Amino acid sequence: MDTLLEADISEAGYEFGDPKIKEVNLAIRPGKLTGLIGANGAGKSTVLKTILGIIPYAEASVRFKAGCEQYAYIPEHPVFYENLTLWEHLDLAAAVYGMGQYELELEGERLLRRFRMTEVRHHLPGGFSKGMRQKMMLMIGFLNRPDIYIIDEPFIGLDPRAMKDFLSLLEEERQRGAGILMSTHMLDTAERICDDFVLISEGRIAARGTLGEIRSAAAMPEASLIDCFDVLAE
Repeated sequence: MDTLLEADISEAGYEFGDPKIKEVNLAIRPGKLTGLIGANGAGKSTVLKTILGIIPYAEASVRFKAGCEQYAYIPEHPVFYENLTLWEHLDLAAAVYGMGQYELELEGERLLRRFRMTEVRHHLPGGFSKGMRQKMMLMIGFLNRPDIYIIDEPFIGLDPRAMKDFLSLLEEERQRGAGILMSTHMLDTAERICDDFVLISEGRIAARGTLGEIRSAAAMPEASLIDCFDVLAE
């Protein structure tokens, strides 16, 4: 299968001589959702930041498929401007993406309805709850429907309804052919929605593949992803 993005990371970290991850390679494929899983401090966010090119030190190669250089990054912690409203954040993102006003209105209104944020479109995010800020980040990420999504711990702060809306939107994007790399601690949800997994332990890949392949690596043919994780991440 063609890949939208391939990353080969020899090592990377936050200062030279102190790598946090080593020998990590992965690919984002059309219509597929890859779950990047691991314990706190295992190196998941470092992997994502290396792919994005925002890590201070990295020996890595990141290759995009021709014509698929545009991607959306949804960070774990919401980032916003205190003096811009929700709609102004969408307007700013649309300008960065090169979207026209009609397209912004169409997609922006769709996402406001989808995440039930229409009534606060002209409110400042400083007054939002953590979940509402996270929904704003999701809306910005999905605004221009790119071919690649890189998502870091998206479920933090989302209530059950918002989580359902997010998962539904993810599935629509997969059906459209977008590729998704998602870091998450929620292994029960990951087991249900991901096509395959990359398990990071102490900065290296401990296991990878489909759920069946992860089970084989753990020698636990009927186990859940959580149980396999306990064995493979030791």
